[in-house]
Amino acid sequence: MKNPDAKTGSPLIELRGVNKEFLSPGGKVKVLNNINLSIKQGEFVTIVGKSGSGKSTLLSMITGIDRPSSGAVLVDDTRVHLLPEGPLAAWRGRNIGVVFQFFQLLPTLTVAENIMLPMDFAGVYPGHRRRERALALLGQVGIIEHADKLPSSLSGGQQQRAAIARALANDPPLVVADEPTGNLDGHTAAEVIKLFSNLVSSGKTVVIVTHERDVTTFADRTIVLADGSIESELKGARALRNYGAREAARA
Repeated sequence: MKNPDAKTGSPLIELRGVNKEFLSPGGKVKVLNNINLSIKQGEFVTIVGKSGSGKSTLLSMITGIDRPSSGAVLVDDTRVHLLPEGPLAAWRGRNIGVVFQFFQLLPTLTVAENIMLPMDFAGVYPGHRRRERALALLGQVGIIEHADKLPSSLSGGQQQRAAIARALANDPPLVVADEPTGNLDGHTAAEVIKLFSNLVSSGKTVVIVTHERDVTTFADRTIVLADGSIESELKGARALRNYGAREAARA
């Protein structure tokens, strides 16, 4: 992991000329168009845009969940787009924590066991330390009292906190999230976003795809996508004002 304070240093994430096409009954559909993007270690970046603009596909390029049709994806100098499937899965488990909109906690495992699962897969922590670390992470996100419960007994906000703890299991330098507040009420969503902001303060890099304009108030930078291309990049509080005004004008 690079220096947590190195926001002005070399990028943690680089996308170079990334294009993504899908085949449809009507022919090829271009979802991403010549994306060039750099994200530094320790940045909090949000990706916004209308449905179908390519936000989730862009996140899939960064995580290696999907591959570009052309172009290059580098994360911490690893050429993600060139890794074979087995090494790619192992690399992802150690280097990227992924948080989903619908939590995706395994229903038959306790909350603590869900968090231990990535540790079992990656082997970063020895077996005798894994439960201890899971409990520490649950304490960090504020739900340690639910460690031995099944996910179904938790509220949506509590499940998302557990999902964030699971994403941190192997202490990855990068945490990405796809619409992590989409199923939460306003108050709970604000608490979850503060958790992400705290991760950035501790040195993590956080990239969030979102429809929620309030999320951008915490971001160092907001990437606006339109029709698969980067329309603009906005920094700081100005991002919320400019994006909100633009969306209002289009409505």
